[in-house]
Amino acid sequence: MSPGGSPSVEARAKQLREQIEYHNYRYYVLDDPEIPDAEFDRLFRELQQLEKAHPDIVTEDSPTQRVGGQPVDRFREVRHAVPMLSLENAFSEEEMAEFDRRVRERLDVETVDYTGETKLDGVSISLLYEHGRLIRGATRGDGTTGEDVTHNVRTVDTIPLRLRGKGFPRLLEVRGEVFMPREGFAELNRKLEAAGSKTFVNPRNAAAGSLRQLDPRLAAERPLAFFGFGIGQVEGESLPERHSEILTALQEWGIRVSPRTRVVRGLDGCRTFYDGLAAERADLPYEIDGVVFKVDRKDQQRQLGFVSRAPRWAIAWKFPAEEAATVLRDVEFQVGRTGALTPVARLEPVFVGGVTVSNATLHNMDEIERKDVRPGDTVIVRRAGDVIPEVVRAVPEKRKRGARRVKLPESCPVCGSEVVRAEGEVVARCSGGLFCPAQRKESLRHFASRRAMDIDGLGTKLIDQLVEQGAGGKRVKNPADLYELTADDLVQLERVGAKSAENLVNALVQSKETTLARFLYALGIREVGEVTAAALAEHFGELERLEDADEEELQSVPDVGPVVARHVHAFFRQTHNREIIQRLLAAGVTWPRPTSGERSGKALAGKTFVLTGALEAFTRDEARERIEALGGKVTGSVSRKTDFVVVGSEAGSKLEKAQALGIQTLDEPAFRELISVHHTRD
Repeated sequence: MSPGGSPSVEARAKQLREQIEYHNYRYYVLDDPEIPDAEFDRLFRELQQLEKAHPDIVTEDSPTQRVGGQPVDRFREVRHAVPMLSLENAFSEEEMAEFDRRVRERLDVETVDYTGETKLDGVSISLLYEHGRLIRGATRGDGTTGEDVTHNVRTVDTIPLRLRGKGFPRLLEVRGEVFMPREGFAELNRKLEAAGSKTFVNPRNAAAGSLRQLDPRLAAERPLAFFGFGIGQVEGESLPERHSEILTALQEWGIRVSPRTRVVRGLDGCRTFYDGLAAERADLPYEIDGVVFKVDRKDQQRQLGFVSRAPRWAIAWKFPAEEAATVLRDVEFQVGRTGALTPVARLEPVFVGGVTVSNATLHNMDEIERKDVRPGDTVIVRRAGDVIPEVVRAVPEKRKRGARRVKLPESCPVCGSEVVRAEGEVVARCSGGLFCPAQRKESLRHFASRRAMDIDGLGTKLIDQLVEQGAGGKRVKNPADLYELTADDLVQLERVGAKSAENLVNALVQSKETTLARFLYALGIREVGEVTAAALAEHFGELERLEDADEEELQSVPDVGPVVARHVHAFFRQTHNREIIQRLLAAGVTWPRPTSGERSGKALAGKTFVLTGALEAFTRDEARERIEALGGKVTGSVSRKTDFVVVGSEAGSKLEKAQALGIQTLDEPAFRELISVHHTRD
């Protein structure tokens, strides 16, 4: 009992919280309120007054504390214990039928039960509950690493601060979508317009912008809502063995799920469900851009597994893309960070797919010639969801006489260097390399991006100034030049004050501590994305070994084929690239490096671990670091490829699965002995 509150005060506050949580559940989850709004408001005000008079009885998960946090100074990274995967898309009935065929053949069954869910046009969110209390909210990010937005998700009324009922796991990660209902979006834009502020183009942008507010009071003013659609990390109680039953359990625990979720039988059931939602799409109180179908049985999901970054057991069947006619003003060529020339259509602005479109992609010269698109043509523009708008076709019957064909420029539109198009390649490229300002800018933007070196505050406009006019007499020509900038240099730029300059210098310093995978990705090597960069870092361990690798050795890396190997090998053969890398290392860019001979001699190299339950001597991160320091790898789920499962107290389904698969388990004393012995040997 708190010393500041009498038994009756504390008891009444507890009773009020329970009543408010119950009525929130009736209102938001069941859509079946029992009391009028005025009575709910009376209960809430009474709780507010009690807590104001007795501050020591306030609990963190009290309904009054949704908007109680202080603004944050930045968004901190969150590493997802279980990756938040993307979904394969189907854009036609034929593609959906092909998905169903693959599923049935892999499972060797005639028909499959699917759970059909609305595909909301919002922002994917991870909510972590510990002992029923919300402790963290994070964005999906790149699927592996997101941003901590706990201060903002707490303001969303449809996200419970505490789970209700019993039977939920000790640790439960709920995944779902934060979105903005149509009515709330329209009202928000009316308020912004009346205040003379910039309005949002669509509800998805409004939801994303709201979650990226540093001050939770601003997010609280936005009409956000939430639907749960699944789970991630789980520790403790086991969950049902059907996805639909998990959704039912989430709803019983206070998590709102889409009321239009259904279990359907086979492809015919999917088709009927899809057609029904397509027919009522315009009348729904929120925007959807398709239907998600998931194999309902969890054992079948496990049997199907994953491919790349998507599960084999789920698909998003998208609604047909929206199209509109407009006039093609001109075709311009943009130069990307690798020198690729991309034709861009400049259009008479047209509203399509929820946004006003004035630019659209034409992909490459082959596509322009195939579609025979010419400036002045009336063209059909298509946009679907987040897909970049594209010019689908021209309307030749409306073409004016003498319309000129589009030609590939002979010289780079930015630097004037020769444009080359290698035999057999679709893409044409500027040969200017690091001499081309366009490639320079794009390379710097990529280098500084969040998933690369994560240099906070180094945006497009600042990079433009650094490249075009320089700072303090220093023009930035490559990434290494960035680390020579001082605050005195930066304050000479337009709209850069002393504080902003200091913050950017600090961000540059912080970015120096990175990982080899991030560093490789940041270099902008052609065809080397995040997954490939991670595979290269994992395989070679040391930058020097990668630099000296030949194409044959590079192809021994998972996901690296002949084309990627050729690009990587060519990159490290260039003297100027090696010089820039050496300058970066001399500037202090660093990452955890294995000691001499450690890669081949690490005791746990090639071993995969899974952690489950609570450990007494280590946090999860500490245990992970110990394993990785000895060459092992930690994953979030148990499979036949798992070598050890480390079992703490209150272990749940992961232990059961390990036992079922015959995987070796280690209790905490055995785990401590394992890492202690090998640490001593190393």
